Amino acid sequence: MSPRRNYPKNRRPDTPEREISTSNQSFEEHEDGDYIVRKITGSSSTKPYRCPGCDQMIPMATPHTVAWLDGDEDGRRHWHNGCWAKKAHRRPNTERTRNAPRY
Repeated sequence: MSPRRNYPKNRRPDTPEREISTSNQSFEEHEDGDYIVRKITGSSSTKPYRCPGCDQMIPMATPHTVAWLDGDEDGRRHWHNGCWAKKAHRRPNTERTRNAPRY
């Protein structure tokens, strides 16, 4: 075990200050604009959402992604992580299975 290092007050060795990220929010560039992307943990997900990528439900307590165009806070959408990752490769018309709801 390493010895404990107690430094006298105001005598600590200088260390470069690092930026501590207080948010899990990032920016991504896509063909249709710049998106603000936030990763949601399962514990903070308290209600079900419908994914616009696959048109299926995202159950409660499931980690997922929330994304919206920069400047359009009302356009926030909740996506499955896999659906968001494949967003750029998705065709314009999403094929639905026979059991998928149409709304």
